[in-house]
Amino acid sequence: MKQASIAVKDPRVPTFNPAHQVPLVAASSFVFDTLEQGIDIFDGVEKGHIYGRFGNPTVDAAADKIAALENHGLKGEAYGLFCSSGMAAIATVLTGLCQPGQVILTQADLYGGSSALIDNMATRGIRRITADLRDIEGVEDILADQPEVSVIYVETPSNPTLRCIDLMVLANLAHHYEARLVVDNTFATPIAQQPLRHGADVVLHSTTKYLNGHGTGVAGAIVCRDRELLENTFVPIHRLYGGTGNPWDAWLVLNGLKTLSLRMERHSENAQRVAEYLYRHPRVREVNYPGLPDHPDCSTVGKQMTLNGGMLSFELDGGLEDAKRFMNRLKFCTLTPTLGDVDTLVLHPATMSHRSIDRETRLAHGITDGLVRLSIGIEAVEDILVDLEQALD
Repeated sequence: MKQASIAVKDPRVPTFNPAHQVPLVAASSFVFDTLEQGIDIFDGVEKGHIYGRFGNPTVDAAADKIAALENHGLKGEAYGLFCSSGMAAIATVLTGLCQPGQVILTQADLYGGSSALIDNMATRGIRRITADLRDIEGVEDILADQPEVSVIYVETPSNPTLRCIDLMVLANLAHHYEARLVVDNTFATPIAQQPLRHGADVVLHSTTKYLNGHGTGVAGAIVCRDRELLENTFVPIHRLYGGTGNPWDAWLVLNGLKTLSLRMERHSENAQRVAEYLYRHPRVREVNYPGLPDHPDCSTVGKQMTLNGGMLSFELDGGLEDAKRFMNRLKFCTLTPTLGDVDTLVLHPATMSHRSIDRETRLAHGITDGLVRLSIGIEAVEDILVDLEQALD
């Protein structure tokens, strides 16, 4: 006797009212009522799920939620993919948009992993050009001289120097020269900045950071408004290379997103207080934070960011040894190579996130041995300041 599918037909399985929370669907595959239905789902005639690597209800819910946040207040739709990590998201997009002989135009003050990935694409015959993307005339000269540029890849605010780039101007330039603008929005989140609003073609996230917000999982996301680009270019790579995120991480992100707006407000408030304190401290040579009045890109910040965010960096006078002493004396803040948690996190870029970057390049773009990066949490700001003060003293 043929066993009925308990997912659909077994009368012993009760039906329930909808769950208040998005359910965590822990399944590697999904059941078809008939072979014909399976064929229709494979062909895309009928919507449905097939296999965990192709998608999952929890995973799709997270992708849709992130896309909705990035597209909030804009006309039209945006579409998302939930990935196994931020690096998987970046690799999927760059692999899809860049062909041998083409060029990626990007910045030097870039997350070390992203920079290493772009450099590695030379093995596929894809070149990298590095420039100050705030120098619009210089960018246009490169685009005019290098028609092979297919992607302008941007972090704004940048990691770890918090430089901010005018996305609307860059998007107009990119489109004039038939290139696409790809923006890593991890630092800002869609609460503080919406790159799609300013003309970006693709937005990327390491959801490990602020979108999850609690340091409990690793995942990434891709968002764009061009459905054909997503479905015909990114999805095949996403599936074939195994870049799909898992339902557990998606469920954690969905729960984190519920408090994202509140958290980003507190992150920003606390970071402003910390930046102002460090700015006045005699042992601090320089502070990089978008909320300071003398930030070199303050006009851009005011134009495209609604919050200044929770990330900052500062340079100590005594170089590497001074940075070591400061970080080893911390008691309340946490030394760890990540960001975006509810706790205040501290990292030394030169020896951690950016250790693979050539020293000369690092120094030329402000990533010195004395530079310390802070991801300011949502704790009582007085507790953060007391810890920083005793570590600096």
